[in-house]
Amino acid sequence: MVTKRRPVKKVAQRASGTVRALAVAEAIVHGDLNMAAASLLYDMAALQPTERSQFGYKRAAKAIVGLPVSVADLVTAGTLREIPFVGPASARIITEVVEQGRSPSVEAAIEQSTRPSQLASRRQFRGAYLSHFAMQRTLGTPLGKGVVSRADYRGDFQMHSTWSDGAERIATMVQACMDLGHTCLGITDHSYGLPIARGVSMADVVRQHAEIDELNAKLEGRFRVFKGIEANILADGNLDLQPDERAMFEFVVASPHSLLRRPEDQTARMMAATGGAGVTILGHPRGRVFNSRAGVRADWPRVFELASKRRVAIELDGNWHRQDIDFELARYALDAGCIFALDSDAHAIGELRFSEYAIAHARLAGIPATRVINCWSNEEMEDWMKERRARS
Repeated sequence: MVTKRRPVKKVAQRASGTVRALAVAEAIVHGDLNMAAASLLYDMAALQPTERSQFGYKRAAKAIVGLPVSVADLVTAGTLREIPFVGPASARIITEVVEQGRSPSVEAAIEQSTRPSQLASRRQFRGAYLSHFAMQRTLGTPLGKGVVSRADYRGDFQMHSTWSDGAERIATMVQACMDLGHTCLGITDHSYGLPIARGVSMADVVRQHAEIDELNAKLEGRFRVFKGIEANILADGNLDLQPDERAMFEFVVASPHSLLRRPEDQTARMMAATGGAGVTILGHPRGRVFNSRAGVRADWPRVFELASKRRVAIELDGNWHRQDIDFELARYALDAGCIFALDSDAHAIGELRFSEYAIAHARLAGIPATRVINCWSNEEMEDWMKERRARS
């Protein structure tokens, strides 16, 4: 969330692809009935007196968010109740949204509730998220020459393995990425300063790098594994890795994992992290979570200006619950001249497709493929990473 949305210097004339992206974003996001219906189901969940009744609405909402088809089509076909976990009460709310653009059932429940302020608070935590159906529409809609697409995407630069809190070995993640048509990836296990995520020790980093070297040798240029780390941004903007430790990696993702519900401005913290020695990517910058928290509050245009000057990539984290940063905020970074990383933040092979949410947000922001590190050649990546390490 932006604390001070100062006027940002706009480019004199947007590329046609970017203009098209703005129009598509308006149509897709405002017409995302799946997300609209799911949000009202979450409202109903918050109004329930028991955890069991809350769970029913939450489960239905999650099912709707993940649908590959529009709820409008299901209502028209009379097949809404065939969706797992959508019971009569949830189906009524969804049908009202499709047919009326609102839900009198939810409105009546809110009117009778003694907790309307809680709902208003929760709704602030759902802005600019895409349902699965909206994400697919975004990926499939032509936006003009230059705007990043799945076809441009070579590899994912935030993911975790069994060296920290991931579920799979690096070799398994490599094969899964190859199955998706990718030609490279960056492993970014959590650093040792985040014990809750089983952060990897520096001694284990040496062993991990030996494993990566062996994998790269076996792959013989068909696929490239880059050696990264996800470092934790501390309260003062420093990282939980010392500069000499950061130099052991080809790239460093700096991400906030604490102080994510604070109301005060944290611009100084995020500026310090962005300007930190060896920092390559600013990971999920806000640390927001759907229906739970808005994340770090900062003057993001100022942060983006610094990132642009230092060639630090701004991450669009595609994890469904994060979608951070979203397409709205990404436009500020685009106008500031930033480069971007579009990543899944996968902790298992089934989460690798979260990168598609990141690509979708980038497309809605009108980001060109040339500004996306995931689309660069290995040689371009190596040059950029060496440049960032030189700043250490």
